[in-house]
Amino acid sequence: MSVLVGKKAPLFKAPAVLNGVEIVSDFSLQQYLGKKYVVLFFYPADFTFVCPTEIVAFQDKLAEFESRSVQVVGISTDSEHSHWKWLQTPLAEGGIKGVTYPLVADSAKTISENYDVLAGSYEYDDEGEVKFTGTPVAYRGLFLIDKAGVVRHQVVNDLPIGRSVDEALRVVDALQFHEEHGDVCPANWHKGDKALKATQKGVADYLGQHK
Repeated sequence: MSVLVGKKAPLFKAPAVLNGVEIVSDFSLQQYLGKKYVVLFFYPADFTFVCPTEIVAFQDKLAEFESRSVQVVGISTDSEHSHWKWLQTPLAEGGIKGVTYPLVADSAKTISENYDVLAGSYEYDDEGEVKFTGTPVAYRGLFLIDKAGVVRHQVVNDLPIGRSVDEALRVVDALQFHEEHGDVCPANWHKGDKALKATQKGVADYLGQHK
């Protein structure tokens, strides 16, 4: 699994559904460079089980992300038409109607490959034919991308394990606090908690308060 933290996030241009209804053919992360942070999260497939709980959970917290100048973007290897149909399906019927942030279609699986979250790989068999080994969907990868387009945080869960949206918000807060104040954020830090100076004395002072 590649570590993208500290590197430029792989850019792409792909179909997506915006505001739950509008299909576009050329969605790109470039529109946010210099303007917004991006939480880009991959999920395995539409019309499944854990995935809608995550997607709706991000929608429930969307105002909190937006207040921090963060754009949430979801992506899977399904087509834009599958995304659109799922977005028209009510929650009570297993759908995600009401979700308004972009859902990107990675039908070619190239974006998932570039972020190294594809649950499988293309290989050549003994006859020289290309075949896919594994499951052609994305793991539950999440990437926090700063305004300069650099990945500052990543986490990847296996297919059955849902993520914490609150943890994604906490990491956004930690990054933005560090950018504003220069201090670093210790274990289990939350917005409003005391941070510490990146010095031996700073660590000693912080730990001394927790005796």
